[in-house]
Order: sequence, then structure tokens, then C-alpha cells
Amino acid sequence: MAAPRAQTRDVVFTGYSPLSRTAEIGRRTLTPLTYRLGKIALAASGNVLREQQIDLPNEKFALYVPATPPPKDGFGLLVFVSPVPEPVRPVLWREALDRHDLILVSPANAGNDTSVLDRRLPLALLAYENVRALHPLDPKRVYVGGFSGGSRVAEVAALAYPDVFRGALLEAGSDPIGGEAGIYLPPAELFRQFQATRLVYVTGEKDQVNLLDDQASRTSMKDNCVFDIEVLVARRLGHDLLDPANLGRALDALDKRSPIDPAELERCNARVRRELDARLAEVEAAIARGDRDGALGLLRAIDGRYGGLAAPAILDLAVRLRP
Repeated sequence: MAAPRAQTRDVVFTGYSPLSRTAEIGRRTLTPLTYRLGKIALAASGNVLREQQIDLPNEKFALYVPATPPPKDGFGLLVFVSPVPEPVRPVLWREALDRHDLILVSPANAGNDTSVLDRRLPLALLAYENVRALHPLDPKRVYVGGFSGGSRVAEVAALAYPDVFRGALLEAGSDPIGGEAGIYLPPAELFRQFQATRLVYVTGEKDQVNLLDDQASRTSMKDNCVFDIEVLVARRLGHDLLDPANLGRALDALDKRSPIDPAELERCNARVRRELDARLAEVEAAIARGDRDGALGLLRAIDGRYGGLAAPAILDLAVRLRP
């Protein structure tokens, strides 16, 4: 007798997470100066930051759970962000998900027309939090993914929350990190974890625009010492959601980590640190010669390029430049 086939269900979740708090999302995704100035402006206005942006009772998520018992270490999880209001419902993906013992959850109304930081990212985090509460998960196999604009959100989520997502499936949509396109580096302790995150880029062979974007994104990853990267080309596809065969290849790649050479990583991180220190020294020199405007311009450039890697030095320099 054939094993029962699981079905995708639309569910409502109830559990909130400290990780999805507005302030925590800001701390992880905004540059140090932007985050600090936002806190100052909020305090000056007398307004109170809303703790959670999402009203969970009014939200729905598409949830697929394999019908088989969980493996010894727990199910894997793929939080998948759609580029349109409809969530991804994996009718054709079930065989690949079952083979990988992988739960899939996809938030509704999280398309490209909604805010990344106020809606799409917190929905992804809350999807993880609630599935984790309902099913045993293997933390080493908790992944985030998306298609097109949803893939760009997945990249933001992986970069900001490497303590949650150990891998990212970036399908037909990616951006450079390090300030370009607004994807800033998180605080240093989180970025060190991100450097151990598994990244799988997969784009249709006819999707030339996003193939080029993927190249730019991967170059920025390597420039910032992120090396555990796999590149797949989906044959016969354009800008399309993955077919079952290509999804299976992508999931195989997510589970297959590449060893990182510790010496190479150390050399690369040291090079980035030297570059950052040199740019911070330029700010110090501008302050010393009384060039406040020049120092501020240099400081803003460092803030965008290095993000959280520049803290706390960049915040100390900003205090010295207060009028």
C-alpha cells in the first residue's frame, strides 16, 4: 500500500518571536549610523516603536509537512518567500521535499509590493518560529529561499539572521552585499556566522538579467570573504519557478556543504579589516585638520560599505563630529 501523500494547508500562526521585533530587525539590517539616528529621532519625537509589525491573527501561511515521521535529527525547513501575494504551494515539489525530509512554509501577502523590513522579513521569521514550535527541526537544515523578488528578501534574511538560517536558496534574484542595492552587512558577530552559511544560486538559463545579477552578487560575497557558494543553471527555464527536477538539484546542493579553508578565510578577513582601518584613519585625519564636512562624507561612505563591521569605531567617530 502506497504511503499517504501530504497536502499543503493554509494555516494561521499565533506565536511571536524576539527575533521579529522591529528594533531587532533594525539592529541587524540597518547600518550603525542609520540605526542610531533612527533611535535618536524616535526619542526626540516622543513616539514609541511598535514592537511587532505583524498582526498574526490576520495572516495566513501555506504549510507543507511530509507525511512521514520526522527523522532522528528532525525535519529540515525551507521558508520560501513569494514575489506575488499568493504564497508558494508546492504541488509539484512534494516528491523533492519528501525526499529531503523538508517542511516548506510560505507567507501570504508578502509580495514585491510590500515592505521588506516591515512585512516580508518579519513574516519569514515568524514562519520559522511557529513551525519550530509545532515540529521537531534540525537546526543545521533550516533554510530560507525565494523566487525573483522573494529571493532578494531571502538574501537579506540569510545575511541578517545567520543564527537562524544556515542556508539560502536564491532563485532568479540576488543583490550585491556591502551597501550596493541597500543590503548592508550586519554586526560583526553575525557576519562571521554568515560566512559559514551555505548559498545556492539557481537561475534559468534564459534569464539573462538575473544571471548577470547573480554574478555581481557572488563577486560581492567573495570580496567579503563568503565562500560556501554553489551555482546551478536551470536548463530550459527562463524567469520561472523551479520545476521539480531543478528543485531537487537545488535542495541536494543546499544539503551539501563545501569545507572552508580556515587559513584562506583568516587572510581574507584580515584584508577587509586593513581596508576598513585605513578608511577609518582617513576620517581621523580629516577631523585632525578640521575638515568636518569631509570627515562626515567619509564616515557615511564607510557606514554604507562596511555596515555593522565598522561598529563601534564608526559610532565613536560620529559622536566626535556632533555640532
